Amino acid sequence: MNQTSSSITTALFIALFVLPLDAQEWTRFRGPNGSGISDAKTIPVTWTEKDYNWIADLPGRGHSSPVVWGDKLFVTCCNEAASLRHLICLDTKNGSVLWTKDFAFEKYKQQKNNSFASSTPTVDANHVYVLWHSKQTSPLVAVGHDGKEVWKYDLGAYTHGQGGATSPIVVDDLVVVAHDQKQPSFLLALDRMTGKEHWKVPREGKHACYATPCINTPTGRPAELVFSHCFEGVVGVDLASGKQNWHIDVFGRESQRSLVSPIIAGDLIIAGSGAAGGTRHVVAVKPDQAAAEVTATEVYHITRQAPHIPTPLAYGHWLFMWSDQGIATCLDRSTGKIVWQKRIGGSFYSSPICIDGRIYCIDRDGVMVVIAATDKYDELARISLDQPTSATPAVSNGTLFIRTESYVYSLGGTK
Repeated sequence: MNQTSSSITTALFIALFVLPLDAQEWTRFRGPNGSGISDAKTIPVTWTEKDYNWIADLPGRGHSSPVVWGDKLFVTCCNEAASLRHLICLDTKNGSVLWTKDFAFEKYKQQKNNSFASSTPTVDANHVYVLWHSKQTSPLVAVGHDGKEVWKYDLGAYTHGQGGATSPIVVDDLVVVAHDQKQPSFLLALDRMTGKEHWKVPREGKHACYATPCINTPTGRPAELVFSHCFEGVVGVDLASGKQNWHIDVFGRESQRSLVSPIIAGDLIIAGSGAAGGTRHVVAVKPDQAAAEVTATEVYHITRQAPHIPTPLAYGHWLFMWSDQGIATCLDRSTGKIVWQKRIGGSFYSSPICIDGRIYCIDRDGVMVVIAATDKYDELARISLDQPTSATPAVSNGTLFIRTESYVYSLGGTK
């Protein structure tokens, strides 16, 4: 890619990113740049089963989140009895199955709360990209919107005992993924049309981490990828070359892993790491442009009721954290000062999303909690989906799509 084409594609990306959020597709985990934010005006605050547009029954279970392009929703699941993983394309209008692509695999031992379909796909105008981890092979597969395989790239064996869960993203003409495990670990960018390797950067690894990268668009220099890892810290990587722009080591060295995905909060980057039974960290860092090099500074560091799995949400002046144990916290986004903290109850793997100023988050038992995204705690609704979930909802074209272990629900939109 030459400098001119790189500048054009970066400009196009930035132009897309500033469009109204309800007009965008939900192409990756947590939607536009992983923000989890939609301005849709057609999603109800509370509802009953009769309000769903449709409910689709999946041929297996999984923890991956749905992604949407136009009138197509893509989601994965696994039929363990048949040793088959499925990539499924649903019609967003009525929930009918447009096609299913099957992938045979050999079951392997993994963490009991994981699934064999935990990696969220990513999608663009041409393909949907799905990553299947296993101890034998870990193919990243591009599938056309017609269900036909276009290319496949093998990331190699995934040997960590937790099992796989990291998710790819599409940026410009690249598919990007962090393959963090014991070894080999690397950051990878592939040509999205051909699957040809664009760059591959080795990492020290040592621990499996599942954070999905995001894009930082600083003033005065090109857009960059942001990755986080428990021992690697937070790093900014040049999109075109894979070269490291800056690095900050913020999480320490106690036993932990980075499951919280990095997000952009104004001029700050919010990232997290921690242990299920130990200290959990949410850190705000600020990349600065120095005379000769880019550096990054830690602005604040939160450990009190920080989440292990749910990714925080930046909205307005606030940063909202939703802990695994069901404690919601509102902080001043710029300082990290706690504004309010409330025990909501439940156990959460799903990450919160914000729709038109309201925060929606589902607990592991399938109870959706809705609160106001303001500096005053205000619970608006609790709705039971009657099935467990670890997935994060998607919003596209004014419609909310909720994935439980074995179902997809459509809610809202223009009737």
